[in-house]
Amino acid sequence: MLGSHELQEFAFSIHLHSKFTYTPLSSGTPHSASMDDTVDKLVVFLAKRDGIDKLVKTFQYVSKLVHWHAEAVHPNIAQRAKQWELASGLSRKAFRTGRFLTGFNALRRNPGATHSFRLLAVFANAGEMVYFFFDHLLWLARVGVLDPGIARRMSFISAFGESVGYVFFIISDFIMIRNGLIAQKKLLQAHTSGADPAPADKEVKEKLRKIWGDRIMRLMAVAANLADLVIALADIEPNPLCNHAVTLGISGLVSAWAGWYRNWPS
Repeated sequence: MLGSHELQEFAFSIHLHSKFTYTPLSSGTPHSASMDDTVDKLVVFLAKRDGIDKLVKTFQYVSKLVHWHAEAVHPNIAQRAKQWELASGLSRKAFRTGRFLTGFNALRRNPGATHSFRLLAVFANAGEMVYFFFDHLLWLARVGVLDPGIARRMSFISAFGESVGYVFFIISDFIMIRNGLIAQKKLLQAHTSGADPAPADKEVKEKLRKIWGDRIMRLMAVAANLADLVIALADIEPNPLCNHAVTLGISGLVSAWAGWYRNWPS
């Protein structure tokens, strides 16, 4: 049998992971609509703020790659792609208005089941709150509401907080993946050895399915966080590798598509 402490750790679904927590929408879905229908799923997906953000993020980084590819041969197309990229980036900042409160609320409502997770939650969500708060100021500077001269400083602080948050989110997800593997192994051992009070195969399969589903979602979150970390590092410490258009474009699309996967209605 799994110990109560192990179950508690595994059951905790990291509300500290406010940026990438998967929450299927049921509200807003027409009662008569079949969720097997792709159009219905798309409508629900786009009704979520994270859903529209991932769509526009896809536009942003596809247009970045188009600009890089067309710059030398088709300057007119490249210029239009650049304008699309900039407009998409500003739009995403507007969509994220007030988003820094998500991390604060995650800490307030569910900081973690254990001391180690509470510590991870503080660092991860603190980094995320800094990221989103200064990203709001960056947006206001870019559109001219605040002094445009502060944009570079706001961008650096925002990216630094973002990077800190990503590091601790990644650590927490790897811990939860490891806990899931341990829980899966013990569940299988208890079932096959008969140490458990003979749970039904259906019940065991359902538990294993949930563990597997949680693992996939966390791997998607890790992929997205690593990709976004590359983008943030390009802002903090510009270098030829991270700042190359192909690196940024692919990283942005990996992050966006991982977000599509996690937020797509089941």
